[in-house]
Amino acid sequence: MAFYRRKLPHLQRDDKRHFVTFCTLHRWVLPDAARSIALQCCLHDNDKKHFLHVAAVMPDHVHVIFTPLGSRATGEPYSLAEIMGGIKGASAQLINRALDRRGRVWQTESFDRVLRSSESLDAKVDYVLHNPVRAGLVARWEDYGWTWRRAEKHPFAVA
Repeated sequence: MAFYRRKLPHLQRDDKRHFVTFCTLHRWVLPDAARSIALQCCLHDNDKKHFLHVAAVMPDHVHVIFTPLGSRATGEPYSLAEIMGGIKGASAQLINRALDRRGRVWQTESFDRVLRSSESLDAKVDYVLHNPVRAGLVARWEDYGWTWRRAEKHPFAVA
């Protein structure tokens, strides 16, 4: 188990699912192209550094649920800071380049929590997928272009 603190405390439990939300700076509304880039960055290290269960890129924030994976070199799980730094750092650079802009895209902090074994992963995945519906963006989550969920089950997916 790892713990680090910025302004908010962050707790990482090896082989456990993490529910993470991160927001745009000043709640800037991401254009469609930026949402696509953010989703692709969430998927980039899937099955390499993390096992992604679900992702939803909303207009001004992102939800992901993933399980950190172990490094092939060290066998140690990738840290939450490294995983989130990769997603947020790469997406910020690519978004700025695509939109011909400069400056920060994301708030420094992310809100994360380890899902308890008693919590249903399916219920949390459903919560993330239906976020665009609750926000009134679409009638069905399947109609929203910036959601992704893992199709097959995996040992980490056990409720």
